[in-house]
Parts: sequence; C-alpha cells; structure tokens
Amino acid sequence: MARSSFLGASCIFLSLHALVNGQATSDTPTSVVTVEIGGTPTTFRDVFTIPASADQGQPLIPNIQDPEAVNAQDVCPGYAASQLQENESGLGAVLTLAGAPCNVYGNDVDVLNLKIEYQSESRLAVQISPANVDSSNSSWYILPEEWIPRPQPESSGKTSDLEFNWSNEPSFWFSVTRKSTSDTLFSTEGRKLIYEDQFIEFVSHLPEDYNLSGLGEHIHGLKLNNNFTATIYAADVGDPIDRNIYGSHPFYLDTRYFEKSNSTMAKRPVKMSEIEERGYGYQGRGKSGSPYESYSHGVYLRNIHGQEVKLESESLTWRVLGGSIDLFFFGGPTPADVTKQFVMAAAGAPAMQNYWAFGYHQCRWGYRNWTETREVVETLRAFDIPMETIWLDIDYMDQYRDFTLDPVSFPPSGVRDFFDFLHSNNQHFVPIVDSAIYIPNPANSSDAYDTYTRGNESESFLTNPDGSQYIGAVWPGYTVFPDWMSENGQQWWIDEMVEWYKEVPYSGFWIDMNEVSSFCVGSCGTGNVTLNPAHVPFALPGETGNKIYEFPEAFNITNATQAASASAASSSQAASLSTAPPASSTSTTYLRTTPIPGVRNVNHPPYVINHVNGDLAVHAVSPNATHANGVEEYDAHNIWGRVSSHQILNATYQGLLSVFPTKRPFLLGRSTFVGSGKWTAHWGGDNASKWYYMYFSIPQALSFSLFGIPMFGVDTCGFNGNTDAELCSRWMQLSAFFPFYRNHNVLSALPQEPYRWSSVASATRTAIHIRYTLLPYMYTLFHEAHTTGSTVMRALAWEFPNEPQLAGVDTQFLLGPNILVTPVLKPQVDTVKGVFPGVVDGEVWYDWYTGGKVDAQAGVNTTISAPLGHIPVFVRGGAVLPTQEPGYTTTESRKNPWGLVVALSGNGNACGSLYVDDGESLEPEETLNIEFSARDGSLKADVKGNYVDTNVLGNVTVLGVFGGVGDIKLNDQAVDQRKVEYSQESGVLKLVGLSDLTSGGAWSGSWTLNW
Repeated sequence: MARSSFLGASCIFLSLHALVNGQATSDTPTSVVTVEIGGTPTTFRDVFTIPASADQGQPLIPNIQDPEAVNAQDVCPGYAASQLQENESGLGAVLTLAGAPCNVYGNDVDVLNLKIEYQSESRLAVQISPANVDSSNSSWYILPEEWIPRPQPESSGKTSDLEFNWSNEPSFWFSVTRKSTSDTLFSTEGRKLIYEDQFIEFVSHLPEDYNLSGLGEHIHGLKLNNNFTATIYAADVGDPIDRNIYGSHPFYLDTRYFEKSNSTMAKRPVKMSEIEERGYGYQGRGKSGSPYESYSHGVYLRNIHGQEVKLESESLTWRVLGGSIDLFFFGGPTPADVTKQFVMAAAGAPAMQNYWAFGYHQCRWGYRNWTETREVVETLRAFDIPMETIWLDIDYMDQYRDFTLDPVSFPPSGVRDFFDFLHSNNQHFVPIVDSAIYIPNPANSSDAYDTYTRGNESESFLTNPDGSQYIGAVWPGYTVFPDWMSENGQQWWIDEMVEWYKEVPYSGFWIDMNEVSSFCVGSCGTGNVTLNPAHVPFALPGETGNKIYEFPEAFNITNATQAASASAASSSQAASLSTAPPASSTSTTYLRTTPIPGVRNVNHPPYVINHVNGDLAVHAVSPNATHANGVEEYDAHNIWGRVSSHQILNATYQGLLSVFPTKRPFLLGRSTFVGSGKWTAHWGGDNASKWYYMYFSIPQALSFSLFGIPMFGVDTCGFNGNTDAELCSRWMQLSAFFPFYRNHNVLSALPQEPYRWSSVASATRTAIHIRYTLLPYMYTLFHEAHTTGSTVMRALAWEFPNEPQLAGVDTQFLLGPNILVTPVLKPQVDTVKGVFPGVVDGEVWYDWYTGGKVDAQAGVNTTISAPLGHIPVFVRGGAVLPTQEPGYTTTESRKNPWGLVVALSGNGNACGSLYVDDGESLEPEETLNIEFSARDGSLKADVKGNYVDTNVLGNVTVLGVFGGVGDIKLNDQAVDQRKVEYSQESGVLKLVGLSDLTSGGAWSGSWTLNW
C-alpha cells in the first residue's frame, strides 16, 4: 500500500506548538475525518491527528553529495598484514593500523583478523573482523549465524578456480583472481581499507564498460549504470526511481566477455565499446556461431547494516555503517552457475509454492464489505476471467488493527456465508496484516485490544534504551512493534494467527510495512497513548480533499502525437530524482556529527548514506530502539522484516504451519533480505499506473530471480493513480508471465479490475489461457528452483551468455529456458521490436499462437506484430513443454487432460521434464518425474514415481516437422487419422483426442510416440 504518496497540503495538520517534548498539550485539537463511501460523505467520530512534524527528521545531506565531506581514502592510513598462517583450506593474518587513527566517520579499530577460506571449487570467502571483540559489544561487528546463515566450507581449496592474493605495498590490499582465465575479479590494489565502528570502506577496480546487476532493492534497469549509488537500507517509500526501497540484497552478478580462443594464455575482457564497433561479429544466420564467450562471477557481502555501493567508471566503493567484512565470491562461470551457487550456499533454496498460488489474484484497497468483495469474485466469473484468490487490504480491519474485523463493514456474522461461497468454488482468500500493533487507550476501557494485551504480558515488544515501551505510529494510531529477538515474541505472534484463523479461515498471509515502518520519528507515542486511536499525520486516500482526480497517463496521446518510450520515461523520471545536491544546499544548515571515542551515534551516524528518507528514523522505527537481547535496531534494521529465526516473515511462516501443519505456507512479504525466498513471495511495492513502471517490473523481477526470490510480481496495472484500458490491457498480459500475478490498486484511484473494460477483459482471458495452459511448465520450473537454486524468470543474457548484445536487454525475458516474452511497453503502437537470442548459434524459435517457425536473424532487432490484446510469445526449439487444459481455477485445471508442445531444434531434437505432486503438501509422499526426449520422429516419456494421476493425455503438438510424417503410433497403437492435423508448409503436427490410448492416465507408465 502507499506509504508516503499522500503527504501534502490536504493533510490535517496540528500547529507546531501542539507537541511539547514529544507530548500533546491539553489544547491539542482533534479532527473530524470525513470519508466518501459510495459517493456519500460519511463523518466518523472525532480523532486526534498526529502532527506532520512528528515524521520530520533532522536535515541531513548524504556524504556523496556533501561538498564538506572528507574522503576517507585521503586521510586514513590503511592497514598492514602480518603473522600470516596458511593451511589446507586458506590462510589467516592480523591486520594492524598502518599509521595514526583517522577516526573520520567512527572510531578506528586498531587490530583486525583476516581469514580466507577456499570453501569449494567455485567459492572463496574473505572475512575481516575486529580482533578484540567481547560479548558486550559483539553485535557491533559480528553478524550471528543464527540470524543470517554463513556459507560453510564444502571442500579443500586445492582445486579451487579462485585465487586470493595480497600485498602490503603501499598498504594492505587484496585481489581475487580466476585461475582459468587469469582475470582479476576483485582488487583493492592502490586503495586503503578503512575499518571503524560506524564506517567501513573498501574499493575494488572494475573493467571499463562493466556489466553488473543486482544490489537491490531498487527500481532501476537490470544493468547497473556508471555513476550510480546503490543504497541498501530497508525503506518504507512508494517506489521512487533509483533509490533504496523495501529490501536489502548486497549481492551482484558480474559478467565479462572474451574472444573465443583455445589458448591457455591469460584472457583479456573485451570492452563493450570494442564489441559494438565490430558489430558483435555476426556473419550470417547461425552459420558461424558467436565469436565471444563469457565468464560470470558473483559477490555477496554478508552484512545487515545500512550501506551504499558507489559505482563509478572503473571502480566500486562499498561503504557500510557497521558490522564486518564478510565477502563471498562465487566463480560461476555462467550466470546460471553463479545464481545456483549463491542461492544454495548463501540464500537457501526458495520455497516450493502451492499450486493455487500460481493462479490469478485480485485485490484492491477499497473493497468496502463482504458483499462488494463477493460481487467482485462473481463478476470476474461472469466475464469468464479465471480468479484464484481474492485479497483484502486494510479495509477489513477494525480501525486498522491486526487480527480484527470491522464490525460494520466486515462483521464476523458475514464470514461463514462468504467463505462457504468462496471455498465451494475452490477459491482462496489472503488478508493484509501490518507489522505494528495498536496500543489501546488506557483511559478508555472500551478500547481494549486483546492482541496487544497478550503481547504486552509476554514482553513481546520493542523498547526504548531506558527499557520503556517504544511507541511509534502506523495506520491505527500510536503503535508498538513486535520484538522478534524476545523470548516470547514469535510464539505470541503464532498464537494470534492460530486464534484468528478460527474466525477468518484465510489461505495465506500478506505481511506489509515490515521494514519496519513508523509514521513518526522516535517513540512519539510516549505520553500520548491517551489520545488513541489517532489519525496518521497525512490524509488517507479517499478522505475528503485527497481523492485523485487525474487523467490516465496516455489520455492526451493520439496517433499524431508520438508517445515517449518506456526508456525515455524512465530516464526522465530518473533525472527528476537525480542524486545531485539540491540547489539550496549552500543555504541549508545540515546536521553533521563527529565521532566520539568509545560511543556510537546510532541515530545520526557521522557518515550519512544516500537514504531516500534522509534521517534513518523517518518512516521507520528509530535506530536506538532496543531488542530484548540488547541489540539496537541500528544493528538489525535491514532484517526486521527478514526471515531469520527471529524475524516477522519466519514467525508468520511458522504461524501458517501451525494452522496448516502439512501444507506449504503461502506468504507475501514486502521487506526482504538474503534468504527470504526460503519462506516468502515478494511483490514490487507501491508502483504507479505509468508505462515506465510496467517496464521496470521486468528488471525488478529479474533482480529478485538473482536474489533467490522467484515468486515475484507487481501491482498489475499500477497501484497509485488511474490506469486506462490500453495500459491495463498490456500490463495484464505481461504479468500473466510473472510467477506471482495480482492486480491491486489504491483506494483513491478508479477501480481497475480487468472486467472494467471489454478490451482488458478480452486481453486478460487470452493471457490467462496461456498462463494456465503452461502451469505444469511453471510448476516444474519452481520445483527445479526449489531443489537446485535455478531461476524461473530469466534475463536473455543469462540463458545465452555468449551474446554481448543481450547484456542490457530487460524489455524482454524468458520464462524458464524455453518461453520468450516480448511485451509492448509503450502506448499507441501495434508492433514491438525484439531480439531472438541464440540464432547465431543455431537456435530456432516458434510462434506460440501459430506454431510457425520464426524467420529470425542473428543480432537483428526484429519488428513483431503486436496489436492491442496480443502479447508476443515464442517457444524455443529443442523444448518439450508440458501443458494442461485450463480450467476456471487451478483445482479444475489439475483435473483436465494433459498436453505436450514439442518444439524441435534445427536438428530435429527436443527434451523437457514434468514434475507432479499433490500441489500442496510440505513434504509430498508421492511424486512423479517425467523426462521427455524427442529425436528422429519419436517422442519418449520416461516416467518415474508413484504419485497417481489419472488424467489422460489430450493432445500433442509437434513444431518443426517439415519432412512429412509417417504412421503415427503411441506404444505401437495407431492413432486415428481423424485425430491428426498436419501442415507441411508450417511444419505443425497436431494430435488431438488421445484419451482412448491413455485411459489409465498419461503418466501411468512410460511410452513412445512415433510420427
């Protein structure tokens, strides 16, 4: 939901004198809140409005913009290594300050320990941490392994392809080199290591025209630009371009291109500018092959503190506000290898999703009651738009309090009828649950809130440094925040979930605001709780004076007016959000702090990262909020919403397991960290109904593929603002190929369910039909990701790593290795340009709709017909795709006949696989694994496993059959010629009605099909 998009003149503000020392005075006014319901202004009781000033932090200027900032490289001495000790798995050394302490942005650590581990053939660990850390201050430096597991050694380093080197000239520096190519992957040569209690800096050289992606979470193109600073700090903010938002993922993928050579001599990366000058070396259509090869590696900094990574023309500077240097290098050498190595060793294999989670989801902030919500479900069915899950935003809550129902609009008395209706149609329900807990007014006995009372009695909430309860503000007013490091916090949360399920039989949970967010700076509710329930310090969408009356983005675009492309739009937006210092910076007085010996300033550290909200406490719990074990939020902010054994997503996962002991929990979370994919899905947050946000959804999704969170989607058609038929039509079709597929928008915008426009309804039906047909393929991809760490949505460059021109392509993507999607990303066009990867090496592609072979040329940006309502989709030659006849729900689909699409490669071969289980068990007892292989006019299905599936094989479509067909037999049984369609011109062979030959079930045994 939107968090900061509604601040403005329409807000109901208190005068500044209303707060004295953080407490309201006796003459603090209350406000009447008027909300439009069904077009009728409705006035609720008077409420106190938290002043806007409560969410204003100190004026800060980011270090990278500050003309007065000191360059640590100029004034700090660096370190010198000594006492070297080598062993089979690596080496160790002591690092000592090489001169007088600089204490530039913290207190220098005099002595450090260096530990190098060759953890596997493709993984190297570099750990630098303080030598003298006792238990009283270990949280400053050492990240506990129970919070974020540390990759463990798997083998001796004797066979590693990665090599660590170091030197003390002129001060300690190190490098990591790939032995097989002699390419230096990471080098701090000529730069100093700075290590202070609140500031760590190290710099690595990069080649010219480097090709990096990752370092999230940001709204940015897939390829990270030069002169870009990636800030990594969990922020509650509505999707600004190029700034830090909800999640924290300090990991990047680096791919470098080389000329193909059989030489064992050192290889030099080829600059992209050189490759472009040569025209990428294409000399025909798949005849000569690509003249290039690539090598990829990954770098992960296991550190949860606020940080930023500054990318300049030939260097990468990492600056961190605490913790240790715990670097991991993953050697690849392909992008797919890097991702698997990172996911399986560091992030953990992503969760296997329920089958129903892959259906279409519908949500809106603004469904007003059970009746209206049911009408949405019924209307979708009336328009034959399959809908799997209906979601509710905060509307259903009693005054925005977790684990409650509004007694008027969503009364408990309506629960049974609604859920009987929903469940009888095999549909599901997911509610939003926020990450803050309302604290009841102690002066009003009718304001009792049992969830708070139980949490308070079990000491499950964050405190101030003095031990008093930390009280911020979120939707219901003044709130407290669960302390996931407390002894009882997780169990209290689980118990609340279990009890609430008895009232509301949900299917999964949607965790929001878990950065964690607060609408005021510091413990603003201390002394003010008697003013609860309070209104947030800005007008909510839908309140009088704050309704969005705007035309959709493309309203004034005509055929005579050229529409800006998605890339132009994103450039414009990025320019408007430039990191250049504000024009008034010379006249503004900024807060600058200096280090104090032996003391950390956690609220305003001396180094100011380029944080989107400025002050670290703005729209967040203050950094000095304290956990039960003494850890300050400063040291744990980036994982409050993460899924270690202490955090909200894990607690929610465990709660869902308590409700559904044998079933896979479905969980959607907003703030994530490395490893969140083990438990949760993720959506892209509060985007807007703009064409460039539709474009950015692709690199966002690809980035989360890198991070090991494949169950990703965005608010389709946009969350903020009004969409229109054209944008929504294109977006509904695009998102149909994302793993998580949901339409969701804000209360103050026009409703955007796909049935609102006939063109959108038609486009949605077309796209969902393809999606549901491919559900077995998508489900199989997820099982592979769950077991091997592979990606589901893929960048073209990852799947075809030897084609340099694909490095920056993020307007197209692959679903698995075999489905190419080329969406329209700008208005008022009926064609789209796209490349067909792999053609230079002999790949062939087929049109999904016609089955015809695409006439594609290597390296050519092909113009593809794409009238409104059509999204170009292509199948890769050499693939066998399992399909199933779509039903209205996934439950119905799973009962329908199976199908296969066999897309032959240029030499007539194809292969594929299918994974089948019951679609919901946490640990399925019985499964099926089917391997398909086609060659020489024969398709074989090798079936293994004991899961019983009685659905017949309905049809088989073979693409690329140009030499004619012979007798068609399935296990030596002739196929009725009346069930055979063949066009030698298009090369498409269709076999339908095969149920008679597979009456025992398509996978009841292995079989062979000949044609």
